Amino acid sequence: MTTKQKRYEALVQVYHGELYRFAYWLCQDPSIAEDLVQETFLRAWRSLDSLQDDKAAKPWLLTIVRRENARRFERKQFDYADVENDTLIDNTTASLDESMEQTVIQRQISKLSVEYREPLLLQVVMGCSGEEIADILELNKNTVMTRLYRARNQLKDALTEHQEPLKGAQN
Repeated sequence: MTTKQKRYEALVQVYHGELYRFAYWLCQDPSIAEDLVQETFLRAWRSLDSLQDDKAAKPWLLTIVRRENARRFERKQFDYADVENDTLIDNTTASLDESMEQTVIQRQISKLSVEYREPLLLQVVMGCSGEEIADILELNKNTVMTRLYRARNQLKDALTEHQEPLKGAQN
């Protein structure tokens, strides 16, 4: 096995799960998420020699996933049924309340504009730092931090609004 193959297999082993989780958050479809991850690793293989620092692998791969997701919309006519599909991660072990809560949070996050949703997902789902997010999104770190702050506030406001009708219904 060549050094390139070993390096590639190590990347797949370490990052496949995280990339799939991020891809799923982007598209909300398990098969599309798997396709995005497969295409990401195919592109990573082709340009693996351009990755100079293995510490930069995660942001590099996340950038590829984002671009692959964007290409999805360039390649096909947008199908509005895709937007209406609210398929969520199967949480068979979670209680009904936890599943409902997670569904509400996922829906509210998906309602955020892309400029706020992407940095929030990169931070919360992928565990990226502000600097990593800035590199991935090709933005200034201060812009990223502002967007994260606004995203959290918008999410908090949306969740607060969503809870108030539920509290009233319980009375």
